Amino acid sequence: MIINKNGLLLVLFLIFFSNFLSAQKDFKNGNGFYKKERQSLQASIHKNFYDKASGYYVVVVDPAKREKKNGYLREYTYIWSLCALYQAANEIEKLEPKAKLMAPLLKIMYDYFKPAPPKPGFSDYIMKLKPGERYYDDNEWIGITALDAYSRTKQKSDLELGKLIYDFIMSGYDQTLGGGIYWKEGSASSKNTCSNGPGVLVALQLYQATKNKAYLDTAIKIFNWTKEKLQAPSTLYYDNIRTKDGSISKPVLSYNTGTMLQANIYLYEITGDKKYLQEANVMADSSLSFFYAHDKFRDGFWFNAVLLRAYQHLLKYNSDKKYILGFKKCLDDALKNNKNEDGLFVGKEGVQSLVEHGGMLEILARYAWIENKYNLSEPNSSLSTVSKK
Repeated sequence: MIINKNGLLLVLFLIFFSNFLSAQKDFKNGNGFYKKERQSLQASIHKNFYDKASGYYVVVVDPAKREKKNGYLREYTYIWSLCALYQAANEIEKLEPKAKLMAPLLKIMYDYFKPAPPKPGFSDYIMKLKPGERYYDDNEWIGITALDAYSRTKQKSDLELGKLIYDFIMSGYDQTLGGGIYWKEGSASSKNTCSNGPGVLVALQLYQATKNKAYLDTAIKIFNWTKEKLQAPSTLYYDNIRTKDGSISKPVLSYNTGTMLQANIYLYEITGDKKYLQEANVMADSSLSFFYAHDKFRDGFWFNAVLLRAYQHLLKYNSDKKYILGFKKCLDDALKNNKNEDGLFVGKEGVQSLVEHGGMLEILARYAWIENKYNLSEPNSSLSTVSKK
């Protein structure tokens, strides 16, 4: 068969257009799109952030942008980034139980572990390389993930890690300003939503795992304090309260709202009190309009991942698809406009840090689960389950 030049161009155009339509269909309707994106990002993170020679991850790709602290170069990542990867690994294992990603990460994280009084906990940096400080929120993210994993695997070591984290964070609780947990050990300048909201979650997860009422009592006590001191009129949450004068630092970030939104959902599950579910629905509406109305993420990927945890949890009790679809528009925008040729995400200052990539990895793993269970393309207001044989 002979095809002239114009005919060949037509054939090539039809092939390209067919592939384009197929890709668009995957993008809009699921069909494993987010799973493929997650797999691609996972490989890019390993290639660009993992230092095989040392066995550690680097905090940023560009060596010139790595931080010096107290005269020492922080070549490797802070534990916060590993917290992000650890939660992402848990979400991936929910989809692929044989992946076994969490254990290697936890092994690395124990190089940051500081068994010092008043209670053992994780430092922000590798102990043998001039360690820094112990942050209560860093430890809480680890505890949340370990207890998430325990609910899935019933592995005793995850429960024990959750208990260890609880003991450490409660060493940061006192009655200054009537209660609450400080942001970091050795600093009494502020009590933050980011150290109290996730502290509530650790306590609630421990109650669910053990049915020890002391954990529930603690959770409610810290929850009520945080709500009283740091909730904005919008029902979202401010950043922190200063202990010196009780003044409020008022940035509103998605992760702070996310932990307190999810705390309401857990409290509804545990107590059956509908006021918590009502509050969760109100907060979800407020957060949707504040964070996702313009189809672009207004703060970092990892912060948004924490709020997505609450949205996904809320699906058990509120099937309205608007929260997941509103978030999805921002996710799709980032996938379309913020990736470079290496499959990494860039911002105004170039390639973003490991913690942001860990946050995006968690987001993609969660959407891989969502697209497998729900039909995201339906235009009606209720999220329907995809039929699975």
